[in-house]
Amino acid sequence: MVKETKYYDVLGVNPSCTESELKKAYRKLALKYHPDKNPDAGDKFKEISQAYEVLSNPKKRETYDQHGEDGLKGGGDTDGFSSPMDIFDMFFGGGRKQRDARTKSVYNQMRVSLEDLYNGATHTLPFNKQVICTECKGIGGKEGSVKQCDTCGGSGIHVQYRQHMLGLVQQVQSHCRKCSGTGEVIREKDRCKSCRGHKTVTLKRSLEIHVDKGMEDGQKITFMGEADQQPGKEPGDIVIILDEEQHRTFKRQGTDLRIEMEISLVEALCGFQRPITHLDERVLVISRHPGDVIKHGDEKVVLNEGMPQYKNPYEKGRLIIRFNVKFPSPGFVEISQLPLVAELLPPRKPVPPVEDDVLEVDLVDITPSMGRRVNYDDDDDDDRRGHTVQCQQQ
Repeated sequence: MVKETKYYDVLGVNPSCTESELKKAYRKLALKYHPDKNPDAGDKFKEISQAYEVLSNPKKRETYDQHGEDGLKGGGDTDGFSSPMDIFDMFFGGGRKQRDARTKSVYNQMRVSLEDLYNGATHTLPFNKQVICTECKGIGGKEGSVKQCDTCGGSGIHVQYRQHMLGLVQQVQSHCRKCSGTGEVIREKDRCKSCRGHKTVTLKRSLEIHVDKGMEDGQKITFMGEADQQPGKEPGDIVIILDEEQHRTFKRQGTDLRIEMEISLVEALCGFQRPITHLDERVLVISRHPGDVIKHGDEKVVLNEGMPQYKNPYEKGRLIIRFNVKFPSPGFVEISQLPLVAELLPPRKPVPPVEDDVLEVDLVDITPSMGRRVNYDDDDDDDRRGHTVQCQQQ
């Protein structure tokens, strides 16, 4: 039991979640609420980052589970990353200096099936890209037409001071409206007719994304320098993050694949053959010889039929099969024939001698209408029973 579940609720995971489930939850939410993609979700992004920062650290997670947020403050465990962007950069790669020297990298999730990860696949991603205008070569207008904005002094930031009650003064910063945060202005008549003074134009592009055999959920495919262009900066990257879809039959665990197979009691005792359609459409016939008994919950392995290893696809993991034995329904055989069935099965466990004062009871199926029985003291049993009968008669 954990004292608080707030951080788990923020990430949408259970308190018993694994590290892999935690990472997957953070990855989806961080990309969805990143300020570059969702400018109005700054508080939500900060909340997500704080929750992941705590829960991804085993020591902080243990403290939080036992004592909640107050325990983190008391133990000094609130110290760590200086901002949510630091956590994002640590998770996805990159850093502040790199961001300042380059345009923003673009992160996108791509849903892929387990079949794609098993067989390999190629997907096409269309997108719009900002490229430096060839007409003005990224200047935005004629030579010498670019001037420093006199409103913000070239900083691109407009500063306002607001006075509140008790003499408090608040400093508010925002992008300069006159220059749109660029710090530069160009007269309308001098602007480039192709880019309208924006220095870049929008072009349609597409990427071919090759999903190699054995890739994993959360793995990144990076296209270096394919993000938007901007004068004076190196273009950032386009990063595609694979998001594995849940399969109806197979479940992946590293290089292993797991499935569950239901078999009848006669199959469990006398052997069987079952076909399985694999992720590459091959049909595997699973065989069990007569006499090789399978118990309910047993797990068996087919070697070299799991997931291919990344960059070494000829080596594969295991196919693990968990067997669920389905027992026959009541009345599957005449009562008179049950002794014949009993002769074929292992003998029953001997019943010890029964004392005279032992009460023999029958087993019945549980139904929702039964509810919970209330146990009364022996002294009051007769009185309560009689009272109940009297009420029913009324």
